[in-house]
Amino acid sequence: MQFFGLLTGAFAFAGFIAAQSLDGIWLSQGYGYVFEIQGPVLKTFEITTRTCVPGFTAQRQNTVAAGQEATFKTKDKEVYFVRTGGTGDHKLLHQGDAVTDIRIDRIMKLPAACDQPTANTPFNNFEVFTRTFAEHYVSFDLKHTDWSKVAADYRSKITLQTTPTQLFGILEAMIKPLGDLHTGIEARELKRSTKEFWRPGSDRIIKGSVDRFAARGRQTLFSITDRAYLQGSPRMFCRRHLQYGYIDGTTGYLRILSFGGYSRRNDLKALESALDVIFSDRKLQALVIDTRLSFGGSDELGLAIARRLATSEYLAYVVQARADPVKRDQWTLANPVVVQPSGHPGFRGPVVELTGPITISAAETFTQALMGRTPHVTRIGENTQGVFCDVLDRHLPNGWTFGLPNAIYRTPEGIAFDGQGIPPDIAVPVFADSDVAAGKDPGMAKAMQVLVGERSRN
Repeated sequence: MQFFGLLTGAFAFAGFIAAQSLDGIWLSQGYGYVFEIQGPVLKTFEITTRTCVPGFTAQRQNTVAAGQEATFKTKDKEVYFVRTGGTGDHKLLHQGDAVTDIRIDRIMKLPAACDQPTANTPFNNFEVFTRTFAEHYVSFDLKHTDWSKVAADYRSKITLQTTPTQLFGILEAMIKPLGDLHTGIEARELKRSTKEFWRPGSDRIIKGSVDRFAARGRQTLFSITDRAYLQGSPRMFCRRHLQYGYIDGTTGYLRILSFGGYSRRNDLKALESALDVIFSDRKLQALVIDTRLSFGGSDELGLAIARRLATSEYLAYVVQARADPVKRDQWTLANPVVVQPSGHPGFRGPVVELTGPITISAAETFTQALMGRTPHVTRIGENTQGVFCDVLDRHLPNGWTFGLPNAIYRTPEGIAFDGQGIPPDIAVPVFADSDVAAGKDPGMAKAMQVLVGERSRN
């Protein structure tokens, strides 16, 4: 007992020393963060070249998993951890279910802008908002937007008497033309948030409220697919977000409605259990994956599915964030995301994926993660929505929050699909009004045609 107590004390002391080694100020490469670590507390500051706004605070956790030097959790239960390794002045920080890391470098003191946090005035709120977009948003060139001119034009509308309601309208008007679903503003004091900014014309399938479409509209459209092509009702997994059925005796159909919300505690565990069941199907010889009406979620979950389909290891994509507040072509070091074949049940045969404008966010990174697979996954339908990066969440001095994409996902060939979306290999209208009225699903018809052709060649 005495020896055990000494050993436990030694480990505790070693943990204390490791914790102290992280104390200090750390600046992120890209992302606009400064982290201040003092013992059990991690504080964040959201910075631009001219502004500094306090961000989230997180508490160090007593238990640390393998590969994690220290783990912190916010009051909203978001988890951040510092990876083991690096040096005393250079570390990697990982956030929750993100698929890449943020490099952080030790600095001597807080940036000058943080000597006195940016005050809450109409001008300062406008400045934080416009500077953050100017220094981090990735698609101005793609959207043919001169942000400097936009900011100058709207700055003239700001006065000391600008009300919160007026300010909200100004900021909303600035970003609405971008047509970017990963941008938005929330003002809790006004009980107001921006509506979804769809790529122009891409919301034709939804026809109104997104919540109403998610609750009933998707089911109405997929009932056409079920009646025309499936043998009976699909089996439900992961709180109905994954659905698996049969088109014929050897062709499976996997419908993915989202990449999240699979369980109360552990989405990845719930997904892996579902995939064990689905891919233990010995009759399966061909597979249709339907992401046409998938609202996105976690990139990690998409990679878990891709691993079940992989026949060999390959580079899925490379993630890079904007690294320079002025130069838009300066990026952080590449974060490669690799797909490795899973040791659990999977499927290595022919796969077709159905995509469309409601293939959004994590559904798009999943689609991108399948592009390097052998044999090739044939994409049928329309371009995906064109939003890939996790949303960079930011605060204004008045307490409002806003978000924007600050990184790009490039293929091994260096191609990014922001804005335009990933194009299909075979273009087929997705739930066109005329097809819906006629009870037809031409995407499924083309998928079966492609799979029959692939089987005949093999």
